Amino acid sequence: MRFAKLLAERNTPGSQTRQPTVAFLGDSVTHGCFELYMKDEKSFETYVDQDHCYQEDLRKILHLLYPWCQVGTINAGVSGNTAAGGAARLERDVLSYHPDLVVVCFGLNDACRGEDFLPVYEESLGKIFDEVRKSGAEAIFMTPNMMNTSLSPRLLARGEPIIRGAAEGCLAVQNGGRLERFLAAGKATAEKYGVPVCDVYAKWKKLSENGVDITALLANDINHPSREMHWLFAVSLMETILS
Repeated sequence: MRFAKLLAERNTPGSQTRQPTVAFLGDSVTHGCFELYMKDEKSFETYVDQDHCYQEDLRKILHLLYPWCQVGTINAGVSGNTAAGGAARLERDVLSYHPDLVVVCFGLNDACRGEDFLPVYEESLGKIFDEVRKSGAEAIFMTPNMMNTSLSPRLLARGEPIIRGAAEGCLAVQNGGRLERFLAAGKATAEKYGVPVCDVYAKWKKLSENGVDITALLANDINHPSREMHWLFAVSLMETILS
């Protein structure tokens, strides 16, 4: 990728090349959302901890590998967002900052909207990839994590019907195969636009196939990866950047 070349060129004491910048466009996982708590009797809220999300992990890896290269980062994650929402705010939240690389990660909320939303998901991703290309930046399509594959005893013990309902909804989307159908369409759209795919979902699926309890790796027992699992996103992105 061109971004890797920018990193190498900048990684020299006294380099006069410009600082590389990477933007992250996505949903609550990109935003840095983790555990859930009841806000009142009828709604819940999420804890935000951007110091431990994958963008910060990637920044640490980049600093380790390229100590003379200061990389600018833009967190354009919005909790609850879909690809359509990302496309609508792309110029304002991402392209106006003139990034060199845009990491796009959508699918969780899109799949939860229902099968009828699949064409909108594909169209929105295509718009994002096209606009990023026109801006002169590179894009990476990163697939998200798996959602819960069971109802966590920890979640059930809390006795909160609203949060349980959210878990049951995501469970149906995950185990019913809808999320995988959306991500397959997302990867096909990325391929159509010549955008590299960082397939993090495939790594989660491999863990599941080898007996790992996926639900136990989710900070909210539903769809937000634990802080430790954000490292998988960062390492996978680094592999894609260097490929």
